[in-house]
Amino acid sequence: MIILAATPIGNLGDASTRLIETLRTITVIAAEDTRVTVHLLKALGVENRPKLISLHDHNERDKAAELVEMARDTDVLVLSDAGMPTVSDPGFHLVDAAAAAGVVVTALPGPSAVLTALAVSGLPTDRFTFEGFLPRKHGERVSTLTALAAEQRTMVFFESPNRLAASLTDVAATLGADRRLVVCRELTKFYEEVKRGTASELAEWAAAGVKGEIAIVIAGAEVRVLSLDTGVAEVLALVAGGIRLKEAAADVSAASGLGKRELYEAALQQKAPAGPKAGGAQSERVGGREPGR
Repeated sequence: MIILAATPIGNLGDASTRLIETLRTITVIAAEDTRVTVHLLKALGVENRPKLISLHDHNERDKAAELVEMARDTDVLVLSDAGMPTVSDPGFHLVDAAAAAGVVVTALPGPSAVLTALAVSGLPTDRFTFEGFLPRKHGERVSTLTALAAEQRTMVFFESPNRLAASLTDVAATLGADRRLVVCRELTKFYEEVKRGTASELAEWAAAGVKGEIAIVIAGAEVRVLSLDTGVAEVLALVAGGIRLKEAAADVSAASGLGKRELYEAALQQKAPAGPKAGGAQSERVGGREPGR
């Protein structure tokens, strides 16, 4: 059996009783960093010294088959450095391989930086999405954020303290300077800090320098209430700027709640010429292209 176990994200007191009991009896541990696991065992007063196998981003695909076969005969405990394995940490490929091979996978739930940040943020928690780390490069980061501009769910990201100011500046530029967000620093640790404000306010705050483990929680886009006529006008404006009709209708639909098909058909009707060409039916073309191509 494969056992995924959540480890403390900062405070050792958050280690569950089940985790400690399992550490005392387990014979094999696949660990993101074996040195961190040795430290954890000592810090929790666990005298058991199981076999430690390194399992990280660079070797997981190669190790997965070996660990799955091992798990047929003995339990294999999987640990990341902090939090739950597979959540922006190694473990996904191993679980995928185990599921395909019919090997049981279970979990010892516990600390999660994603859920902790979301819970303390004060932003809506009924619907949310975890987006992992933002890209390191400015251009890729802007592209990622632009693609999420219409996302209505609360969004959770991880970020390096060294890139926090630059990332928040890009958030303000792409999602809006007034977009509400929360920066959670050093969660569960002595110097825990939860900073709330707008994108522009927190970008300015972060410019002075920030240290520690960082999670960012960003409010989802607000749904705009548009009339169909206004929505169609926005679709046609996007088309005039070079965006395909189908994509423009989808973008306006996501931001407004209006039906995508309804927007598409209404915009197509306004865009079409008054009558058919001589000798045949008028082809539905916008900007020289047929819809959907």
